[in-house]
Amino acid sequence: MISMHTSPLEQPGIGDAGGMNVYIRNVASHLASHGAQVDVFTRATRASQGEVVEVEPGFRVINCVSGPFEGLPKESLPTQLAAFTGSVIAFVRSEAQGSAGGGAGQRTTCGRTGAGAYDLIHSHYWLSGQVGWLLRDLWGVPLVHTAHTWAAVKNLGLAEGDTPEPESRRICEQQIVDNADRIIVNTEDESAAIVEAYDADPRRISVIAPGVDVGRFTPGSDRATERARRELGIPLRAKVIAFIGRLQALKGPHVLLRAAAELIRRHPEQNIRVVICGGPSGTGLERPDELHDLAASLGVSGYVRFLSPRPPEELVTVYQAADIIAVPSYNESFGLVALEAQSSGTPVVAARVGGLPLTVAEGASGLLVDGHDPEVWAKALEELVLDDKLRIAMGAAAPAHALTYSWDSTVEKLLDVYTEVLGDGVVDSPFRAAHGVPQGPL
Repeated sequence: MISMHTSPLEQPGIGDAGGMNVYIRNVASHLASHGAQVDVFTRATRASQGEVVEVEPGFRVINCVSGPFEGLPKESLPTQLAAFTGSVIAFVRSEAQGSAGGGAGQRTTCGRTGAGAYDLIHSHYWLSGQVGWLLRDLWGVPLVHTAHTWAAVKNLGLAEGDTPEPESRRICEQQIVDNADRIIVNTEDESAAIVEAYDADPRRISVIAPGVDVGRFTPGSDRATERARRELGIPLRAKVIAFIGRLQALKGPHVLLRAAAELIRRHPEQNIRVVICGGPSGTGLERPDELHDLAASLGVSGYVRFLSPRPPEELVTVYQAADIIAVPSYNESFGLVALEAQSSGTPVVAARVGGLPLTVAEGASGLLVDGHDPEVWAKALEELVLDDKLRIAMGAAAPAHALTYSWDSTVEKLLDVYTEVLGDGVVDSPFRAAHGVPQGPL
């Protein structure tokens, strides 16, 4: 696997780490539990990381030096594509030489070493897709790609003041679509979108929904909710609306703040509180205090609690402490936060964008909102704030909906795709067409 711009070991909610990190870590872990051996190549960002991190049996993270450890924004990472690719190749070559010389700690895959140690490449995000495209041809193995977000799709639903994705990224994504042996998407809507925007071949698209860790994200008892609120410094009898995610315009936390300010003005008796859990990212890095300033200008600073990002084992308490989770994103390929919230027994109010209409069972485990007008959002949130019976019923129904998604199911479907692209089920494989490789096992 290739995840150049962010490591699956990074804390989601900080910088560029988010749902993609959760996805890669869980997929790699579950692939390993199914007997696969997975190396995730990512760019080193600290000298102390070490080159190889053994996460668990069958799952390693390889930190590749390419460019300075710190101070290199994501927008500058395309300048390091060659360096990163060279670092991956150097690592694989060194492992092959170490194994040939009987070096300790070297690992083989399927009894082989070096470039031949990998049966397949799965790249994540467009930067990694460019690297995967080159390595696919060098190593003679298929390339599977998951974009997580697409420039052409994001640019259709930008938040106010957000910066459009550059044309250079769209061109690179077009090249990946044209050359990958299989594209993995989260939803049928995403499949239709890339067929429209990139003229993708539908036969080389596989729809596989992400999962949720239903063993970790579980409903809390009344006592657990009270304990979580005490630990987070939230009044026990408040109505709590929470936002969890990266703090940038694309995710819409400003929409929630404006809507909540209107609710607080209308219903002071409800003792409404807002929790914002996450760190600045993307355009949010330009003004890291923007949401604090907005809360102050709206006169609701005393009603808003800002929390730093938390690892999953602590994040579950935020979900359990909340009465409602708001997901006002302008673009969301799937919506893992919405799924984790429902698994934790908390209803969701989400924007009707991307994969959220699939993730949220509208009317059963949450509500969907058209657009991002704070007045419209205030009305949707008001419905659940005021109607205790409806909110509690949705919270009770939410875990059953979340149970329909699991990482085991995701990985089993991925393994089917891997088997297909390695066997004779590939439809017009670009690699095989270019190299005259016949259909059948490589």
